[in-house]
Amino acid sequence: MPDLLIPATVIGSWSFPGWYEKFVADVATAPEHFGPIDREEALRDAVRLAIDDQLRAGLERITDGEMGRVDFNLGFYDFLQGIEPLGTLRRLGAPAHDQRTKYRCVGPLSAPEGLGIVEEYHRLRALTDAPAKMPIPGAFTLAGCISGGELYPSRNAVTEALIPIVNAELKAAVAAGVDFVQLDEPSFACHPDDPDYFLDVIARTVEGINAYVSMHMCFGNYRARAVGWRSYRPLFPHIGRAKVNQLAMEFASREMAEVELLKELPETMHVAVGLVDVKNTWIEPPELVAERLRIVLKQVGPERVSVTPDCGFSQTARHIAVAKAKAMAEGVRIVRDSLSYR
Repeated sequence: MPDLLIPATVIGSWSFPGWYEKFVADVATAPEHFGPIDREEALRDAVRLAIDDQLRAGLERITDGEMGRVDFNLGFYDFLQGIEPLGTLRRLGAPAHDQRTKYRCVGPLSAPEGLGIVEEYHRLRALTDAPAKMPIPGAFTLAGCISGGELYPSRNAVTEALIPIVNAELKAAVAAGVDFVQLDEPSFACHPDDPDYFLDVIARTVEGINAYVSMHMCFGNYRARAVGWRSYRPLFPHIGRAKVNQLAMEFASREMAEVELLKELPETMHVAVGLVDVKNTWIEPPELVAERLRIVLKQVGPERVSVTPDCGFSQTARHIAVAKAKAMAEGVRIVRDSLSYR
């Protein structure tokens, strides 16, 4: 991590520009109308805008906005062999997690071409040398959309098949130059009933990864909806034994509930605290972000803290995402400046 005190950063995704949203939909509807150069040009332009939005907002560690991905992790299933889509169970009515595409195993799970993270990183680095992180969904979270069929009798069995795939992708990313990886495992926060297995999965997923490792645990954000009981209490104190450098957690949408749990983490564990609510269209004033950050600093020292939104901005309108990110960065600077004058 850089020496900058309390860096302001993002979780991963950024809001799609309106034109790019339409472009992606048009490609899905009529792929024959677009060649590979057309697609790469549009994707690169969208990444360029995501980078520009983040840096102009004052963020100090950025991502490529996940412009090449589909709804956080759905695009990764295109890289997996041994699965077939089951379709969507419900298309009408209020948006929710039961509208996500599900898959069934029809053969052993593999990803012979990788999961695309290295290509994303090269595209990002062709456009900026700003400090960056590369997020990737963890094995347990990826397993949530896959039925094991006759090959894998349980979600844990599917997870076991995915662990070496994710681990290999992380190693490939680090070999390409990535120094900060973020393992996205929101499903563990929503299914906290087997913590020892959870910690073992994380340890094996990040084994041999020579980089700073953050682990993001939110409560779901598909169509700006949560999916589980929004409490971290069942994960404590054992989550402090996770083989990662940082835990990224949401607090803003829960009005800073359970922030006191951070005291139970070991002093070597860093935290990325969500201080703006990506599900809310209201723009938090910088002073409120600063107030929330001061609450966090009563639990952990500033040298261990980064500030993020609660989750990715992919489900947030772009103009709102920009305003929230700017307010977040300004709130961080208010507190950082006050600390520097002590």
